[in-house]
Amino acid sequence: MDLNGVYVMWLREVKRFFRSKSRIVGSLGQPLLFLVALGYGLGPVFQKAGQGDYLAFIAPGIIGMSIIFTSIFNGMQVIWDRQFGFLKETLVAPVSRLSIMFGRTLGGATVAALQGTIVLALTIVVGFRPASLTGILPALVLMLLIALLFSALGMVVASLLRDMQGFQLIMNFLVMPLFFLSGALFPLDHVPEGLLLVARFDPLSYGVDALRIFLLGQGIFGIVPDVAVLVGAIAAFLVLGSYFFSKIEI
Repeated sequence: MDLNGVYVMWLREVKRFFRSKSRIVGSLGQPLLFLVALGYGLGPVFQKAGQGDYLAFIAPGIIGMSIIFTSIFNGMQVIWDRQFGFLKETLVAPVSRLSIMFGRTLGGATVAALQGTIVLALTIVVGFRPASLTGILPALVLMLLIALLFSALGMVVASLLRDMQGFQLIMNFLVMPLFFLSGALFPLDHVPEGLLLVARFDPLSYGVDALRIFLLGQGIFGIVPDVAVLVGAIAAFLVLGSYFFSKIEI
């Protein structure tokens, strides 16, 4: 694998993000809406149920939401470039497809992790207070793992499709269930066994749980299983993404 090629692709994705100021501002609207509308709207109900501060509970979930939406939709850039011929110019360059795939995946993950960091700062402005400041640094590392996982997943899906409409349909059937079944908005320790079983097959569940451990000092699965599942899923999707990206026909 050409590390210089990986770096070039990574830098290209990061620069593309920072050139779009409207994209940065627009991507903060949904997390802010969830934080204010749900955090303060359902907060009294959550507190009366004896569950504590709802804003603090959903803050890690909203951070995870912003990361998964940003990273997985990075795959749309592949389809966009494919439709307008930019991908062809990239693939004929003297860089291996593996380097291109890894570079774009890392670039999308970096952008998504930065987005998650901005949302973390936004949650603090809104009223969220982490249980410990020492947990913020490992939480940032964990954000990068979550972003890398779903950026790789986005590359897998994008490598199999040729049009934007198909990608959007699949993402709607994939992203929203991943988010809502992850326990981002409700505690998984009080749900029916069937729903908990489904959540265990959702990789975002482990990302949100690990964020809660670092930021709130509480979790369900444990930090070791959380990180193990994330790393294993990253490895699996990177292998799949590399294979399918190498089979793209231009």
